[in-house]
Amino acid sequence: MEGLKFVLVFVLLALASSLTFASDPSPLQDFCVAINETDGVFVNGKFCKDPKLVSEKDFFFPGLNIPRNTSNPVGSTVTPANVAQIPGLNTLGISLVRIDYAPYGGLNPPHTHPRATEVLLVMEGTLYVGFVTSNPENRLITKVLNPGDVFVFPVGLIHFQFNVGEANAVAFAGLSSQNPGVIIIGNAVFGSEPPINPDVLTKAFQLDKSVVNFLQKQFWWDNN
Repeated sequence: MEGLKFVLVFVLLALASSLTFASDPSPLQDFCVAINETDGVFVNGKFCKDPKLVSEKDFFFPGLNIPRNTSNPVGSTVTPANVAQIPGLNTLGISLVRIDYAPYGGLNPPHTHPRATEVLLVMEGTLYVGFVTSNPENRLITKVLNPGDVFVFPVGLIHFQFNVGEANAVAFAGLSSQNPGVIIIGNAVFGSEPPINPDVLTKAFQLDKSVVNFLQKQFWWDNN
C-alpha cells in the first residue's frame, strides 16, 4: 500500500510539473478577443469581447511590408504583432515580429523572451545570429544566415542578431506566445529604474566602480 501511495504521489507531481512548465494554455473556445474593459470573461490575463461583437478587425494588423527606420543607436527596429496589436491573438499562443537592421552593424542586442521560443526567417541581407546555453556550459551557438535561412532561439535563452552585410537586412520571427515579453540585457542591468546599486554590479561583473557608474549613465535604447 505504501508503495502504491508513493507511485501515486510521484505521478501527481510529474503531472503538476508538466503543467507548470507548459507554455500559453490551450484555448477551450474558438477565440477570446482581448478587450480593455474590466467586465466580462477573464481569460489568460485579458477580458474577452462578446463573440457576437467580434469582427475581422480583431484579427488584422497591416503594414509589416513597410521598412522601418533604423537610424538609432543600435541600428535596428522591431515591429511586433502580438496581442497588443492583434486582440484576436489572445489565448492562441503565437505572435510575430518584423526586424529591420541597418547596413553592417545593425544589431538586435542580446535579449531574452521569458515566455517564448523564437523561429527567425531571414528575408533580406546577411545576419550573424546566436544564443548562449544555460549554466554551467554557457556555450555560444552561432550561425551566419542568408535569405531563406531559418534559425531557432530556445525559450528564455539570451540571443542576438547582427547584420554583417553591406545592405539593409530584414527578418521575420514567429514566437510561441501571444505576449512573449522581451528583456534586453544591457537595458535591464544598467538601465533599470531605479538603478541597481553600483556595488552589486561592480562585484557581479568584476568591473571598476567608475565603469559601472559610466554604464548606468548611458542612454539605453529600446528598439522594440
